[in-house]
Amino acid sequence: MNRLDRLTAILIHLQTKRVVRAQELADRFGISLRTVYRDVRSLEEAGVPIGAEAGVGYFLTDYHLPPVMFTSAEASALLMGGKLIEKWADASIRTEFESALYKIKSVLKRSDQERLDDLDAHIAVAKPRHRQPYSDGLLTHIQHAIAQNNVLLLRYHSQYNDAETEREVEPVGLHHYRMGWHLIAFCRTRQDYRDFRVDRIRELTNTGQRFARPERLSLQDYLNRMGKDWDIFEATIVLPKSMIRFMQEERYAYGFQHEEDLGDQVRMFFQTPYLEGLARWLLMYGNAVTIEQSEALRTLVQKLVDELQAHYAGQPISE
Repeated sequence: MNRLDRLTAILIHLQTKRVVRAQELADRFGISLRTVYRDVRSLEEAGVPIGAEAGVGYFLTDYHLPPVMFTSAEASALLMGGKLIEKWADASIRTEFESALYKIKSVLKRSDQERLDDLDAHIAVAKPRHRQPYSDGLLTHIQHAIAQNNVLLLRYHSQYNDAETEREVEPVGLHHYRMGWHLIAFCRTRQDYRDFRVDRIRELTNTGQRFARPERLSLQDYLNRMGKDWDIFEATIVLPKSMIRFMQEERYAYGFQHEEDLGDQVRMFFQTPYLEGLARWLLMYGNAVTIEQSEALRTLVQKLVDELQAHYAGQPISE
C-alpha cells in the first residue's frame, strides 16, 4: 500500500470509532508507531481536524466523508456478511471485504457505529472443517479473470486419482457447495466444462489471454444443464417421529423433498443423483428406517449390510 492510500485508509479508520489508538493503526497497516505519528501529522497539515488525548488515542472533531447513508438493519446485515466471509472465503476476499467494511462504517452515524461494535462480540460463525487449501489467496484472482474474460493456467490436484495436471481453462464462474468453492470453467485440454475445487488448485496463473464469453455457457446455464444430465432417483422411507431430531438439516444434503405425517411415524420423500450416498446415510439409523421405495435403494442397503456382516463375522467382541 502506498502512502497516499494509507493516509486515506487511516482517515477512514478514524471515522469508524470514537477514539482510535495509535497501536491499533500500527497493527492494521503493519507500520511503526513513529510512522503512525508522521501520517497523522500529515493529515493534520492537510486540514483534517484530528484531536488527540495522551494515553487514549486519536479522534476526529468534525469531519465526514460524502454522505452515504445506511440504515441500522443494513449495517447489521453487512456485519453478518463479514462474519461469514471471515470463515467461508479465502484471505484475498477477507482483506478486501475488511477494507470495504471500514469505509462503510466510517459514514455511519456514531450511534450505529457503537451499535455495531456492541453487536460484533455477540455473533460468531464456526470455521468449516475442510482440508487446508494449497493457496489461501485465489478467489480475488479468479474473480478478476472471470470479469476480464482471461484464460487461466491451473496446476490442479485431482483427488480421485491422486494425480496432478496442468490445464488451460476459460472461467465461467464460482459456485459454493459441499463446504467449498468450485471454479466452473471450460477446460481446453478436455474440450468440455469441468468443476475444479479451489482448495485443490496448487498454482494459478492469469495468462492475460482473452476468450470469447458469448461462446461459453453462463454459470446458471451450466448448473441447469448439469441438473438435467443427472439421473435422479426417487426414494421413500418411513420412520418414527422420534428419529427426526437426529436428522435435522443433514437430510437436505441427501435430497430430502417433503414429508407426510402418519401419526407416530413420518413418511419422507427424497430425490437424489447419488443413491449410494443416501443408502450409506440411512444405515446410520438401523432398523428404525423402513424403505418403501425404491427397490434399487433397498438392494443397495442390503448389499452394504451384507458387506458389514461379512467383514465382522467371526471377529471376537471385546467387553
